[in-house]
Amino acid sequence: MRGAVDLGAMAAARQAQEQAAARARTAAADPAAGAGVVLDVTEATFQAEVIDRSFLAPVVIDLWATWCGPCTALSPVLERLAEQYAGGFVLAKVDVDAEPGIAAAFKVQSIPSVFAVLKGQPIPLFQGALPEPQVRAYLDELLRVAEQNGVVASAAAGGTPPAATAEVEPPADPLLEAAFDAVDRGDWDAADAAYAAMLAADPRDKTAQSGRALVGVLRRAEGLDPQQARDAALAAPADLTAQLSAADALLASGSVAEAFDLLVAAVRRSSGEDRDALRARLLELFEVVGSEHPAVAPTRVALANALF
Repeated sequence: MRGAVDLGAMAAARQAQEQAAARARTAAADPAAGAGVVLDVTEATFQAEVIDRSFLAPVVIDLWATWCGPCTALSPVLERLAEQYAGGFVLAKVDVDAEPGIAAAFKVQSIPSVFAVLKGQPIPLFQGALPEPQVRAYLDELLRVAEQNGVVASAAAGGTPPAATAEVEPPADPLLEAAFDAVDRGDWDAADAAYAAMLAADPRDKTAQSGRALVGVLRRAEGLDPQQARDAALAAPADLTAQLSAADALLASGSVAEAFDLLVAAVRRSSGEDRDALRARLLELFEVVGSEHPAVAPTRVALANALF
């Protein structure tokens, strides 16, 4: 662990992105790709058709029942969009009466309920028969999150997840090591300069972009006690500075999910310029931890829900 955040994960970010790109290339080469995919899923097929497939393309799960009126309105919309998105996602339909185990696993309280699964992780989307434009908005956000996580392949009906790419230790980057060392000793200017030099060599270097964002967080969080900052934010929910400071302090201490949750809650109750500032800070924190962090994908969906 380097500093308050695991910077070793940043050093491996490029390797993870290359592996995700390789999976996408393999999936894109599937000759069955290009058509919309609608599947009826059972407990027996759930692992293969939902979990395994979610590493190739986002899977949208429609939990419905024959007696449910709103379900009969929503399901055709989802099926039509699956065709229109031309394989951008898999639509997995689950009859909750026939498959109560799946409904229980998702803790479904009412139907229709729509979830997504991305790289094996469930993401709640929405409940109820929403109008098609709102459904499209959720799907567009899901596909954006999927792309940022390297899942950009077309969802072929016969596709199977490709084998994981063998891990290769990346060569040490002296500028990156200099940045790590500067962060360890709390020299934010030196760390920022090292990351700036990396970006001068390659403006698209995601590791350097994340590093500079991290330095900004650590600089702002210096001297803050994370729990005191959190308590201050909870005591003054309308105080923008308190919310931003608490999020920085929590993330710098390693409480990533708590920092994200605090900002999403603040976005939900704010408006105008304050909402814009909170959203921008949350996006900055996403960049710090990287799109592969397990808290990022569900928080992006939560942010979309808060903004609607």
